[in-house]
Amino acid sequence: MSTLLWQKQGVRTDAAVMRFLAGDDVLLDRELFPFDLRATAAHAEGLALRSLLPTKDADAIVAALHDLSDLWSKGDFVLDDRYEDGHSAIEAYLTERLGETGGRVHLGRSRNDQVLVATRLYMLDALDRLKAGLVESARAALDRARADAMSPMPGYTHLQRAVPSSVGLWMGSFAESFAETAELVGMTRAWINASPLGTAAGYGVNLPLAREEVAAKLGFARVVINPMAAQASRGKHEHQVLSAMWQAMQDIRRLAWDLSLFSTAEFDFVRMPPETVTGSSIMPNKKNPDLAELLRASCAVVAGAMAELQQVLSLPSGYHRDLQLTKPALIRATRITLDAVALIPDVLRRTEFKLDRMRAANDGAMMATDKAVELAAGGMSFRDAYRQVGESLDELRQADPEASLAARVSLGGCANLGLDAIAARIDALG
Repeated sequence: MSTLLWQKQGVRTDAAVMRFLAGDDVLLDRELFPFDLRATAAHAEGLALRSLLPTKDADAIVAALHDLSDLWSKGDFVLDDRYEDGHSAIEAYLTERLGETGGRVHLGRSRNDQVLVATRLYMLDALDRLKAGLVESARAALDRARADAMSPMPGYTHLQRAVPSSVGLWMGSFAESFAETAELVGMTRAWINASPLGTAAGYGVNLPLAREEVAAKLGFARVVINPMAAQASRGKHEHQVLSAMWQAMQDIRRLAWDLSLFSTAEFDFVRMPPETVTGSSIMPNKKNPDLAELLRASCAVVAGAMAELQQVLSLPSGYHRDLQLTKPALIRATRITLDAVALIPDVLRRTEFKLDRMRAANDGAMMATDKAVELAAGGMSFRDAYRQVGESLDELRQADPEASLAARVSLGGCANLGLDAIAARIDALG
């Protein structure tokens, strides 16, 4: 590991202790590095704006950072155990390239607000990508809902056949759910869209920093005003981002559960795309819905990351090294969420619906609720109608799911799905 930014002269560091302290930080910083470079360039320009750094020095630093960004994108610069973290790597590169000028980039800044702003930019980018994936998923579900809007399928409660339903109702539920979660992601983005840069280690610095100008350059809507509040936001905002991601993964988990269940021979309602199923190492007949199962399980990764953050955040005011452990949880959950949501539109578009099988699974007893409602609408108390129909279920031998669907005309019912309203909601998301 290269010379540590904070190392005191004449004090040796214990290698085992340093390995424990650093952990996987430099590897995790590979996710944050592009955002750290952006924020560092903006900070240098902000110093020049307040005449805290000569303009020519700021220009040299920004040019060197652009070069480093190019090296990074080409794979010619690697974060590895030569560095304690990404922040150290940036300063080491600038110092090697520019000498004393490069070493001035840290003026008015701490690694505390450096990681805060890089993480905040990383989360904003992740939320943008998540929202876009959810909108595309919502559109894919909406297309399937429109294509088979009135195709009957059973509706289940407690995994027992309940009443006739439709493919339009089923797929429409995902279109609306994905849209609703995309709205939540947007609200979360607005909530965290504030720059902590310029708060240093949590108590500000004795310099007239151009905080608002730098925040605007980085695309933030505002600044976090109080330095201690900025410091206290670390982990808190990550948890809220993961909460939004969990909601997305919960929607995906429900879809994955349905696809896994409905692809069994006992249901045989759907056939998932061949590329998403695998075989058994011992049973030649098997086709396993592995993708659906891992999508279903991935929600637990996000929930586990949220639990990690909740335990780490039991801290008093000020910075504590405990907060380093918020980084792996955030990055791990973000990776799996973005990877999962990126798969959903194609799965929705390419899964085959076996409409004849779905219709045939409706039986006469599933018309009981419709019959009870008809009797109650004719003047009988609903409870009496309920009992009367319940005592003569064996008489309901004929299933007419199409008639049942056509009679549900209230908004949201099978004959009035409101898909245009859901589409407008999706369109409003961009």
